[in-house]
Amino acid sequence: MRSFKRSYVQQPWCSLRAGRPLQLLWLFLLLPLACCGQSPASETQSKTGTSSGHPELFSQVIANQKQLDADLNLYERVERTEFRKTASDPTPSEVKVWRVFPSGTGTSRILLSPEGTAPSAESYHAALEKLETTLVWAAQDGPAQREAYNKVEKRRKERNDLIDSTRKAFFFTRVGEEMRSGRVLVKYSMERNPAYKASTRNEMLFTRVRGTLWIDKESSQLAKIEGYVTDDILLALFLAKVYRGSYFMQERYEMAPGVWLPTYQQYDFDGRKFLVPFSIHERSFYTHYRRVGPPKEAVEVVRDELSKLKSNRADP
Repeated sequence: MRSFKRSYVQQPWCSLRAGRPLQLLWLFLLLPLACCGQSPASETQSKTGTSSGHPELFSQVIANQKQLDADLNLYERVERTEFRKTASDPTPSEVKVWRVFPSGTGTSRILLSPEGTAPSAESYHAALEKLETTLVWAAQDGPAQREAYNKVEKRRKERNDLIDSTRKAFFFTRVGEEMRSGRVLVKYSMERNPAYKASTRNEMLFTRVRGTLWIDKESSQLAKIEGYVTDDILLALFLAKVYRGSYFMQERYEMAPGVWLPTYQQYDFDGRKFLVPFSIHERSFYTHYRRVGPPKEAVEVVRDELSKLKSNRADP
């Protein structure tokens, strides 16, 4: 059972083609949280002549980000990813579409056609049955399940610890307001604190990036983030490098009252792994969000869908 779980559950930052060096992309998702622990405005003004805004606002952004992580474990969605050979390619070289389903200790992905439909009734039915088995396993309370959930909790703690370590890594400056879909977004620039000293390799990454944040004024939700690599980043004991100019962007919208989730994500990363150059240029679109709940609830959603598929097959 344990080997089955490992083969089926995927972690979002490990599914990238270039492997371990591009866990950097996952770290970019932490950048919006770095601002939330910034020094109060008076301290920032004394160092940079700019203001990071109200600290209570950033505290609320932290809380909202943690809620987003929790919501992603309760909502299924459809992910359409377009792969390009270069950032400037007008059309993708490949398109992959998945139905992404939270499965308790990870995420299950069912491959769909580029049009977003099941490739075949048989393969889709088999994938749903496999998903049902995964959810049944995740809903149980046994030693293997507790071990798996402990690993999830360990990753969450490591993420939060890294967030805490970035609280002094950046200075944030309010640069204005923008309108998006009738809502006011407050825009902040994000610049490295030159006095910041990284104590680990992961923390070192934050000394080589800059970016911009857009925070929804009404809800204090992070609506958009973009980040750039300002200097080449050496990874994996110097066996890999991410080049200066690599770029990340993510947009989020309110999918349900008080629930903000990603709708678009873009990676444009170039570098080398060992002596082989790599290039990742992806555009991902997230649609059809639906709350399915934790595994005990989600398995009923899948069973209901399987029952309907069976009834449709039985109809003449």
